[in-house]
This record gives sequence, C-alpha cells and structure tokens, in this order.
Amino acid sequence: MSGAAWLILPTFNEAENIEAIVRAADVLLARAAAEGHRILVVDDSSPDGTGRIADRLAEELPALRVLHRTERAGLGPAYLAGFARALEEAAAFVLQMDADFSHDPADLPRLLEAARGSVDLALGSRYVPGGGVTDWGRGRRLVSRGGSWYARRALGLGVRDLTGGFKCFRAEVLRAVDLPTVRSHGYAFQVELTYRAIRQGFRVREVPITFRDRQRGTSKMTWRIAAEAVVMVPGLRRRGG
Repeated sequence: MSGAAWLILPTFNEAENIEAIVRAADVLLARAAAEGHRILVVDDSSPDGTGRIADRLAEELPALRVLHRTERAGLGPAYLAGFARALEEAAAFVLQMDADFSHDPADLPRLLEAARGSVDLALGSRYVPGGGVTDWGRGRRLVSRGGSWYARRALGLGVRDLTGGFKCFRAEVLRAVDLPTVRSHGYAFQVELTYRAIRQGFRVREVPITFRDRQRGTSKMTWRIAAEAVVMVPGLRRRGG
C-alpha cells in the first residue's frame, strides 16, 4: 500500500523538546515515506511557547503543519483533532507518538513499514520480546504493566501493550472506528482505539520498542488519567467499543 504518511504530535508545554523531535521525525519520515509525509503539531495553547516554536519551524520545514487549540481538553481530543485533519488531507497512514522522546523517532520507519505490509495497525509495544522500558522505577513499571494487564483481561484481548501511544494506522482504520464517538481522554484513549480497531476486524501487530522516560520537561501523567482508564475500560466492552 502506498500514500502519504502523517505524524500527529500533540503538545502541551514541550518547548524543550519540540524542535528536536520535529527535526528528527522529519528526516526519518522523508527517508521512509516514499509517497511524502506531513508532521502535524497539535498544540493546546502551551503557556511555555511550544506553539510559537512550532510556527517558526513550519516556516522552514515544508512538511510541518501546526494546529492551535484554544484550550487544554486532554490527549484524546488533541489526537482526534489531528486525525480529522490528516483524513481531510487524504492521508494514507497516520502515525502518533509522544513529543518528549519517550518514543524514539528512529522507530517511525519500522511502524510505517509494518502498516504498509500485512497489518492495519502497527503498535509500538514495550511488552513483547525485544521491547522494554528504561529509566522507570519499580512503582511506575508495576502501574504500566498492571494497566495493560487489566485492560487485556477486561476486554478479552491478546494485545500485550494496550496503553501504548506509539502507533501507525492505515487511514481506513480511523475512518471505520467512528472517531466522533470516542469518549476517552488519557490512557483509556489508547485502549479504546485499539479495541475498536480489533472489533472492526482489523489486523494489529505489536512491534517491539524501547520506551525511555523523558529527560526534559514535566510528565503529563496524573492519577486522574490513570483512574479514568480503570473506570472506562470495562464500559468499552459493555458498549461494544
């Protein structure tokens, strides 16, 4: 399958990371995306000037687009806005990743290659052979693994890293999963999209990645986000996705 690849980068207070992550992704996708690529920064009015830095970069980098949102509504809505823009612009593949280098831009070509092949959703996975996590303490490792185990059991799925946010979708997957009805915002958002894709019969493959804790800036993870996942995941099965 061929066609343009779009990378969606949601940001809030990522001034220390945004230029480096955009430049790295731009180089790597230029090599990997034979049909062209775009990078869309979706900024939720970052008070640290992330959006202004992205605008400056967009004047230099032809592939970069910036979508400014007037309020911080959460990770899920930011991704949904980015997905909608990519689909409007006839993207064939839509990638998503964190903007803080927790996800290695060097893995973008591997995810794109998988989605070009025999799968519809390539999911960067920490919990399959070859994958892993660095720089985390025991507590955070337990929370992450426990969250994926809980979601897997609650939904009856075999995917080992359901809470991961490093993915490449074929565009038809996003068109089929009824994005306007997605309710989740944080970790549960990642679970909900993968669950909906599987419910629709799409093929998912976990691609091993190494997740690294951010070196700059502040984590956006809160107990409220984790609690949302606990509450919403069982509801996904009751609603059928």
